[in-house]
Amino acid sequence: MILPALLFLGNTSCKKILDQSVKGAYTPENFFTSDANAQLAINEAYKYLAFNSGANNAIWVLGDLASDDAVKGGSSVGDQPDFQAVNQFNILTTNAAVEAVWKQYYNGVFACNVVLDGLTGNTQVSSDMQTQGIAQAKFLRAYYYFILTTCYGNIPLHLKVETAEESQTPARPQDTVFAQIETDCIAAAASLPTTAASLGMATKGAALALLAKTYLFHTDLANHYQLAAQTAEEVEGMNYQLTNNYWDNFNSNTKDNTEEIFTVNHIAGTLGLGNELNYWFAPRPPAPTNGAGFFLPTQSLVDNYETAPGGEPDPRLDYTIARSGHSYFDLTFDPSWSSTGYLCKKMCQPLSEVPAATKNVGTVNYEALRLADILLVDAEALNESGQSAAALAPLNKVRERARNCYQYDNTLPGYPNVPAGLLPDISTTDQVQLRDAIRKERRSELALEFHRFFDIIRYGETYANTALLPGAPDFNYANDKFFPIPQSERDANPNLFK
Repeated sequence: MILPALLFLGNTSCKKILDQSVKGAYTPENFFTSDANAQLAINEAYKYLAFNSGANNAIWVLGDLASDDAVKGGSSVGDQPDFQAVNQFNILTTNAAVEAVWKQYYNGVFACNVVLDGLTGNTQVSSDMQTQGIAQAKFLRAYYYFILTTCYGNIPLHLKVETAEESQTPARPQDTVFAQIETDCIAAAASLPTTAASLGMATKGAALALLAKTYLFHTDLANHYQLAAQTAEEVEGMNYQLTNNYWDNFNSNTKDNTEEIFTVNHIAGTLGLGNELNYWFAPRPPAPTNGAGFFLPTQSLVDNYETAPGGEPDPRLDYTIARSGHSYFDLTFDPSWSSTGYLCKKMCQPLSEVPAATKNVGTVNYEALRLADILLVDAEALNESGQSAAALAPLNKVRERARNCYQYDNTLPGYPNVPAGLLPDISTTDQVQLRDAIRKERRSELALEFHRFFDIIRYGETYANTALLPGAPDFNYANDKFFPIPQSERDANPNLFK
């Protein structure tokens, strides 16, 4: 197997950048001959996390445009029609977004397998490099497979660098894929450090957080709710803290914070690792932001946020969504910039930070795993396993941080006073009522972070129909709970459905 001049330095974890190009072609046997070369291969495995191309890393399309939280927008239906097709569930196997996510994350899997094949049993690198490199690659492979199986369901499972013929394997049941993710996460957690050596590097906490989420999704696993809660609580016992201000998770100046468990680091410059979603999500001209306007929040999402008896909103609403009467960063918001009347603010930056001329090289990170998510995993898992009273504590921690933003953000009206009656602690221990509260909270807390569609699907057919059918009458739960495996894979792999 020839390694491509793979070892492009597009990594989220390495601070030192080498400016020498890789010369010639390498095999795993003659490439992994030093710690420096091994680090290059590890860097490559991180590269596929980045949103330096919003078209290639189109998980935002599948995760949120397919949901009730966002619509495509743009200048016309014919502008990025495949995105619109996802929004409406008229999805062909040749759909560009479906194809892009498949390629992006399987490329990540391949890069991880290159590292694993190259470092396993290797005596030419240091023992620390071998141990840490293998652990990072196993975590990343688990993350890539988590995205792939939640998107596509039953998928091929590649665990080594394969020949073209070897790669033509049948799709494996999702239960099998989840089991492999769990195996990789457990192995990674055993070796990864508790503190990242640099921003974006995998840690023990990241592996355990992903493991907790996998257990939550792995419904075929006995006691999966108990395992999810137990693992989430192990993460909660580590050195993570909710930030005082919710917006700190989406601000380029505070992106290295106590809440982030695993972050996709974006940097400006010549490496091609800027956050291009800053362009895809910003409004189109005549707005001065020079954006594409392809990610517009819905009224349904806006209506999900709670308000105090006096009318004061959950502060997460205006941190997440630009709306009439409120600013869009350093601009006066104009509702004509959006066909829904709203704009997404997450993953976007003001012109004072990223001018219109360089809109596609934003520096906001993507928080792939953060503590609030894991607290809500814990709350859900506890409630579903019959421990509703215990579920209140993690749920109310998330609500407390949200309402207390009024104490820490002097731009909020009434600062530093929390509006009376805003986001009170939940007290019900009725499982059905608490289930609804947790789902509502998860939607507000994680809005427009590319999780919503996958949550909708795992909540079941009745919930999914209620959420999706009003805006997408062609949605059919049995047919559409997973996206179709792309035509390119169907053509290349004759054994796919055997």
